[in-house]
Amino acid sequence: MSSPVTSVPRPTAPPALGAERPVAWPRRTVRTLSNGLQVVVAESHTFPKIAAQLFFRAGNAAVAHRAPGLAEMTATVVRTGTASRSSRRIEEDLRAMGGDLATHAGADTSAIAVAGLAEFSGGLVQLVADLARNASFPVEEFERERRQKIEELRVERATPGFLANERLRRVLFGEHPYAIVAPTEEQVARYRPEDLLGFYRQHYVPASALLIAVGDFSAEAMLEQVEKACGEWKAVPAGLPEPPAPPRNAGRGVHLVHVPGTVQTQVLVGNLAITRHDPDWYGLVLANAIYGGAFHSRLVINIREQKGYTYSPRSGAHPLRQHGYFSVHAAVRNEVVAATLTEIFYEMDRMRSMPVSPEELDSARSYLTGVFSLGVATLDGIASQLSTVYLERLPEDYLETYRERIRALTADDVLAAARRHFDSANAQIVLVGDRGQVAAQAALFGEVTEYDAQGNRL
Repeated sequence: MSSPVTSVPRPTAPPALGAERPVAWPRRTVRTLSNGLQVVVAESHTFPKIAAQLFFRAGNAAVAHRAPGLAEMTATVVRTGTASRSSRRIEEDLRAMGGDLATHAGADTSAIAVAGLAEFSGGLVQLVADLARNASFPVEEFERERRQKIEELRVERATPGFLANERLRRVLFGEHPYAIVAPTEEQVARYRPEDLLGFYRQHYVPASALLIAVGDFSAEAMLEQVEKACGEWKAVPAGLPEPPAPPRNAGRGVHLVHVPGTVQTQVLVGNLAITRHDPDWYGLVLANAIYGGAFHSRLVINIREQKGYTYSPRSGAHPLRQHGYFSVHAAVRNEVVAATLTEIFYEMDRMRSMPVSPEELDSARSYLTGVFSLGVATLDGIASQLSTVYLERLPEDYLETYRERIRALTADDVLAAARRHFDSANAQIVLVGDRGQVAAQAALFGEVTEYDAQGNRL
């Protein structure tokens, strides 16, 4: 006996998006201590935890030409001991407080961050202050971290994405410190503990520092704990040198990093752009989302879905403190390098030539405001957003008005931002791959300069 035929329901259209939910920003209090330390505390009572981040407004760029990567190495070793705590003691203290510790440095900042149970907030703040004021830079810990860094650099030198980013930054920023993204193995080998200590004493100072704490506490209680831990901290900040301006590249240039035997080429296209302080910033962010900054963007539809050249092309606007840059990247088969570049520039010029459609505009606005809302769903997310505002000295209402400003942008605003900041005519092209496979394709887009994986010109 045959089974009865069951009808299959027809697919229905997805439901319409609901109304955008408001973001409930925690109440925050801002205070500057007598030693110059700026403190921002925000109460969030959802979970019995806190997250605290202490930033210093000096990073790798501050010493890039003298000692590349020194700020990063300093941040790595800072966490390994103080005058009164060994590395093991620090780990034990963290376990007792349900805490985690992280340190890092970028181009413009160095940071010490902790998170843990709210009942131990005082101890966590004291630990951050101890690391900021009394780090001892134990020789054995320094040697271990230096060996590990050298191994990391060896791995990076075999990574196409790293090589492409290193070359693009050098091309875009020239003699500016932002040009240097990593030291060489030889430079790291020459580091000494006293080099780290010198950077620490010059730049880990309260007058150039920002402490952000978010979590389950009362603002006044947290401010008292910060005052107790940091109020007597005295140190004079070192001045930062005035860096040279980045070059203004005229016309497209092609920069080929030769890696023999590769079957895939890393493609990276970029140009100088703007920082968050520029009035065009919101327009650039929205234009980037439509062009290549989201998974449903034009670039993804073109070279991933329609052409099949690559799995994940992406573009991005990168705001540093003094300058910004715009970039597009994709990893593709050697035989489609020229075709990929053609489509990258086609979509870039299309963004510059005509307004985007109402559907694209609405979709990109919804995407950006939604991603922004997700970014404040955790304590670390809130702290990160607050750090952007206060480190960059943005308007006090930057976060509260961000979604409103994005929603207010028009197709004409997007067109104007793309025309100003998608600098197609002067974009610099970086290719990391086998020159025997891609050099002829590269030459179709401009004069080619070749380098090896160590950055030496061939």
